[in-house]
Amino acid sequence: MNDIIISLAGNPNVGKSTFFNNITGMSQHTGNWAGKTVENAKGRYKNFVFVDLPGTYSLMSHSKEEEVARDYICFGKSDYTIVVCDATNLERNLNLVLQVLEITPNVLVLVNLNDEAEKKGIYIDEIKLSKILGVPVKKTSARKDKHLKKIPHLLTKNTSPYLVDYESLENSIKKIKDHLDKNASFKNTRWLSIKLLENDENFLKSYEENTKENPFDDALLKEIVYEERKKHQNITDTIVSLIVKSAENIAKSVTTKTKSDYSYKDRKLDNIFCGKYTAVPIMLLMLGIILWITIVGANYPSQWLSEKFTLIENIVRSYLINIGTNSFICGMVVDGLLKVMFWVVAVMLPPMAIFFPLFSLLEDSGILPRIAFNTDKYFQRAKACGKQCLCMCMGLGCNAVGVTGCRIIDSPRERLIAILTNNFIPCNGRFPTLILLSMAFFCENGGLKGTLISALILIIIVGTGVFFTLISSYVLSKTLLKGEASSFTLELPPYRTPQFFKTIINTVKTKIIFVLGRAISVAAPAGVLIFVLNNISINGTSLLVGISRVFDLPAKLIGLDGTILLSFILGFPANEIVLPIAVMIYLSASGLSDISDVDTIHSILTANGWTYKTAICTMLFSLLHWPCSTTLLTIKKETKSIKWTLVGF
Repeated sequence: MNDIIISLAGNPNVGKSTFFNNITGMSQHTGNWAGKTVENAKGRYKNFVFVDLPGTYSLMSHSKEEEVARDYICFGKSDYTIVVCDATNLERNLNLVLQVLEITPNVLVLVNLNDEAEKKGIYIDEIKLSKILGVPVKKTSARKDKHLKKIPHLLTKNTSPYLVDYESLENSIKKIKDHLDKNASFKNTRWLSIKLLENDENFLKSYEENTKENPFDDALLKEIVYEERKKHQNITDTIVSLIVKSAENIAKSVTTKTKSDYSYKDRKLDNIFCGKYTAVPIMLLMLGIILWITIVGANYPSQWLSEKFTLIENIVRSYLINIGTNSFICGMVVDGLLKVMFWVVAVMLPPMAIFFPLFSLLEDSGILPRIAFNTDKYFQRAKACGKQCLCMCMGLGCNAVGVTGCRIIDSPRERLIAILTNNFIPCNGRFPTLILLSMAFFCENGGLKGTLISALILIIIVGTGVFFTLISSYVLSKTLLKGEASSFTLELPPYRTPQFFKTIINTVKTKIIFVLGRAISVAAPAGVLIFVLNNISINGTSLLVGISRVFDLPAKLIGLDGTILLSFILGFPANEIVLPIAVMIYLSASGLSDISDVDTIHSILTANGWTYKTAICTMLFSLLHWPCSTTLLTIKKETKSIKWTLVGF
């Protein structure tokens, strides 16, 4: 049986990825802000292959998402397209539906979030909408509908879909189309005629790349297009306004509202989360609560994992000794490779397992887009894009993820600014060092008071990171990346009750395992290098200690010592191992130390000359130093440039 390829299109935040996940059994991340998916994800149900396109408001290509979605529908050779719409805001969603119908008639319109619409007193007449559009229409609630797998069987080859009447432009479109019908290989000549008439250079470039033909190689066509363009002014504006007008008329004719103030609840909540005097305090309070829960909750599983990994290390060590392995090789495997790898897992996994799901629940509830809205004015003043806040929030979990998330920013200049400054936000790998130092030097009694003070210190550190992000963005926009901030559309989605268990499962699959795997892959070889440097001596002094002494002078200029600076350099593969390396050098131990008791760490550090000043300088350096290797590799991948990767460093 041949595969049937179905592309899924839709505005951001309409439940498109939820439909994709439920019908294919995959776990494409479903967020509650715009721009979550910026690449195509594929999944299968029986002989149906679903391609989840980036969420986009339009196919008129003003962003990477729109370009990817448009090009796949135009050139991806899908058999059908399902356009997922939001029943609570049908008019806006119909703008995309009408544009897709211009490209392909084989469309099914899925009116999703019907349960939310009914709660607000909004009812859509799907039969009437289907008759108007000339394609099948199905109402659903993708999060709850148990019959989603019947939907692909509703797909049909349509012959007479609704096409927008472009009024004064129609004669020109027809003239161009008549010529294309005789000569062009592209099957949708009306769509191509419209793009030629409005001189959509972005689309024409994609057309040439995908079809290997340039329409203007036809001299007669070129002449016809130029002549028709002269007859009109503001062609693109005319096209957009007529699409919007058509969507408005259709939506009005099929929508019934039984409640005049259906958005009352959302507006009341927005007065709190977006209020002039309440927005920032609530943002800081939520961040503090998340960090406090992470600090408290991560302690016990970290200790448990550390104990279990110690048992595994002892078993491996005994086995290697019993089979006669050289003591140096044995130490390199156990005290180098395994200990560093296990430390990263024990220290990194518990806070990630707490922080990422909590963060995702905030995202799923609709609160995170409000945070972006609240901070937009600050990024605008820094000549950057307000969407950078979303990438910045992703960086709290992992800077590599934050850098990848910068794809949601339309402007290449502003995207590059966001990529280069994402590292100023402390990631999950730096939190253990920041937490341990804050508790060791500023929370003498521990307990509830100690953890609250530690959470407050972390809020100050995150705030400092945000400050440097804004300052750096401004400096970049005035020097290397000159330009004005662009405007952007940020949808404030409705508040929703998060799907607790599904969110946690998806977070584990899509974020935690991914980030942890990348950290382990670079931490293991780093462990071997650290062991070798620590166990090769010259005149009774290990290379590690000797090198640290070389770094003493420059380190002391910034409030550190050579051991701390060397630890940051050796921790380049994974920030989690910075403090353990420093403790190992101070103790002259043969392998990485797994000491996690706060009082013991405080005693070791103070015995080696640490003061409150040293702790503050180390925390600031941890916040502001170079990106880890994983983040730099991600910067290289996203920018495709060694130059900008070095600038990021």
